[in-house]
Amino acid sequence: MCLPYQMSTVALTGCGSIFLLYIWYLDSLAFNFIIISESVDSFFRELYPSTYLSHVVIRRTNKIQTLLSKSKNLYKRIRQLRSNSTQQNYNHGGGILGLFGSKKDDLIDHYGKKLEDIEQNVRLRQAEASLIAEEARAAFVFFKSRYGAASAFHLQPSINPTQWITEPAPAPKDVYWPFFSESFMKQWVSKLVVIVVCILFTISFLIPVVLVQGLTNLKQLEILFPFLASILSIKFVTQIITGYLPSLILQMSLKLVPPVMGFLSSIQGYISHSDIEMSASKKVIWFTVWNVFFATVFSGSILHQLYVILDLREITSNLAVAVPAQASFFIPYVATTGWTNVLSELFQILPFISSLIKRPFTKQEDEFEAPSLAYHRDVPRILFFGLLGITYFFLAPLIIPFLLVYLCLAYIIYRNQFINVYTPKYETAGRFWPIVHDSMIFSLVLMQLIAVGSFALKKLSPASTWTLPLPVFTLLFNYYCRRRFLPIFTAYSAESLVKKDREDEKDPAAMNEFYNQLLIVYKDPALFPIHHSSSTDSLVSPLLS
Repeated sequence: MCLPYQMSTVALTGCGSIFLLYIWYLDSLAFNFIIISESVDSFFRELYPSTYLSHVVIRRTNKIQTLLSKSKNLYKRIRQLRSNSTQQNYNHGGGILGLFGSKKDDLIDHYGKKLEDIEQNVRLRQAEASLIAEEARAAFVFFKSRYGAASAFHLQPSINPTQWITEPAPAPKDVYWPFFSESFMKQWVSKLVVIVVCILFTISFLIPVVLVQGLTNLKQLEILFPFLASILSIKFVTQIITGYLPSLILQMSLKLVPPVMGFLSSIQGYISHSDIEMSASKKVIWFTVWNVFFATVFSGSILHQLYVILDLREITSNLAVAVPAQASFFIPYVATTGWTNVLSELFQILPFISSLIKRPFTKQEDEFEAPSLAYHRDVPRILFFGLLGITYFFLAPLIIPFLLVYLCLAYIIYRNQFINVYTPKYETAGRFWPIVHDSMIFSLVLMQLIAVGSFALKKLSPASTWTLPLPVFTLLFNYYCRRRFLPIFTAYSAESLVKKDREDEKDPAAMNEFYNQLLIVYKDPALFPIHHSSSTDSLVSPLLS
């Protein structure tokens, strides 16, 4: 039976290979008569009879996730009230606080009844989600071998290219469930909205950048605030205002960028946490390059900055004049922002304060969850300092010792964090490395353009002429790397897949156990039983399994 319009997505994870399938329908009438699970099973069983294993259809669980969030918050509130009442009884032995204790007990009972009602509603929703009408147009399809899943991914499944579309599926811990059951139109609209919001956020962020630029220009400050002329005449105050205060203001403003970009990427339609973090990393990198580097280098309005950057005929001379002039800003920026961030990473000040605040509301028997590295926060920061080092090493060599200290500290501290502190929540198989490569290529091209303009301004024609081909050679090198090495980061080689499959064949018992676990690890967490209230097991279990 040929489905009217389907889209699908593949993955190679764990001991076997998983094939992730997206399906949606343009014809709403066809959706009422087609059982998605049977369609997926018959299609792949016919095309891949020797390698197809099974599949799991995604269910619509958005309402269940909302109820689970409410039940979790209520459960935390009840535990907080119980712990507070227990502590007060222990300290005061009941006494005059008995009246307040009775009110608190009534409040606990009230929240407990609300929690039971929500859990009952969750069980009803979970029972409804098991019906055919609640099947989302997406499914995980499992194969018996990695090579079989790779073949299904790289080969076009159907003659009609819009009928089945595939992409690698994330690992079980990497799955981001909220957008699996969303329609293609909603995902497409969300991506457009996020792009517009990112542009508006980037433009609005120029306000603190303009403020920082004003602090670096004493003459402009004296014109805008004439009453500060006497204070600005003091050398110590002038050094603080022009040297460290701009970097501090910019650093505090940049703290908002990674969380905002992470949130925007999470509503952009990605199906894995790693894709969300990679998208957020790219947004933060280019946001930082535009707002911290170019907006600081090219002072003036937004239109003036765009005109300067897009004027290709004068871009080298403009960069050669503007970039060296801001060396006095970026050297303290490395010392304040770079050193402070890397040292705060070691001491974990913010997590420590957060744990102190949460300590009264938690119990000792609560399981401790090890933190993971926020890639979209730390990777763009390190890459930006790499850009500063590459562009300023021949214009302002004084920045090199500051960057060297930062990189040495970062190596020692992050190595310790990876070994002793952080626990990876998912494996990306080096997929962040192309982001690092592209950033380095951009930094090299930018440095070479600045060098061409600097040599031209100094009337060094031979040096400018010999430097001019360097950007072309760098871009050719980038093209070579993308053609030769980028496929390694997007797909596994047939040799490695076959080798792993042959190793798995030597232990059939372990493989059978692995196949049995697939249906569980790729089950939506919203469909598992909840255990917040003190109800019996019969009430905690879903009504239908």
